[in-house]
Amino acid sequence: MIDASARVFVAGHRGMVGSAVSRALRAAGYTDILERSRAELDLTDRGSVDAFLAAEKPDAVIDAAAKVGGIVANDIYSGDFIRENLLIQTNLIDAAYRHGVKKFVFLGSTCIYPKHCEQPMREDALLSGSLEPTNEAYAVAKIAGIVMCRSYAKQFGFNAVSLLPTNLYGPGDNFDLETSHVIPALMRKAHEAKVSGAKSMQVWGSGEPTREFLHVDDLADAIRFVLENVDESDDDLLNVGSGQEITIGDLVRTICDVVGYDGLLDFDRSKPDGTPRKLSDPSKLAARGWRASTSLRDGLASVYDWFRQNHAG
Repeated sequence: MIDASARVFVAGHRGMVGSAVSRALRAAGYTDILERSRAELDLTDRGSVDAFLAAEKPDAVIDAAAKVGGIVANDIYSGDFIRENLLIQTNLIDAAYRHGVKKFVFLGSTCIYPKHCEQPMREDALLSGSLEPTNEAYAVAKIAGIVMCRSYAKQFGFNAVSLLPTNLYGPGDNFDLETSHVIPALMRKAHEAKVSGAKSMQVWGSGEPTREFLHVDDLADAIRFVLENVDESDDDLLNVGSGQEITIGDLVRTICDVVGYDGLLDFDRSKPDGTPRKLSDPSKLAARGWRASTSLRDGLASVYDWFRQNHAG
């Protein structure tokens, strides 16, 4: 098992997830954390990754580096998504094994489960059905990473654990209305409606579908927990979620309450709702001793504070 004396490479440390992981490790007493920007280390370049791990010899690698985006970006730039993600994870997994990394934590997402997956989604449902077409390229890449970790474990004894977090939100999120996910998009819309004094705010869909959300700091703590307590021989694939769902309508109302916007909500039912329900089953990780601790309202309040400090101006 890994402890705070270990040398840990956090790949993708400038992203929302990677930065949260670095914060969590430092808070837990880790002092030998390796971080490299894209300009310093191109993870899509096999030779660069190989040379870096050969020189630095980390005990553990956390792969929080990935090309990510919303539905539109995934659909339009599917070639970029599958190419970059396959290159990044293949280079990291292979070089980590060849240079004696003791623990590898790979990050996927619950969006790689089948489109019509039974709810709540369990780990054994992976590859049991067809994927969401707009997300297929990203999902196939991430599934390949999980299978590569399993294959290296089977053939070489490589200690790799893959985690599937649910919908994430937190400081450092993307608040661009054209490319952001649901929470940052709604938070920005509510903030701008409040500032402009708008009497109403439009929301796509009926507000009836349910979704599950996880604060990124909870994910970072789960990664630290797995790093220290779960090896591939214990479990090689684990959901990370809150296990709690909320309707989009109630989510919007909570966000508006946090933001302080008291105008009317106009649910545009002509716009698509998407999947009626999406909920993960985090019971396997809970049985190991970890559960999410951040309530949705508290998490939203902390994100809104971050948004006002970094974007509201």
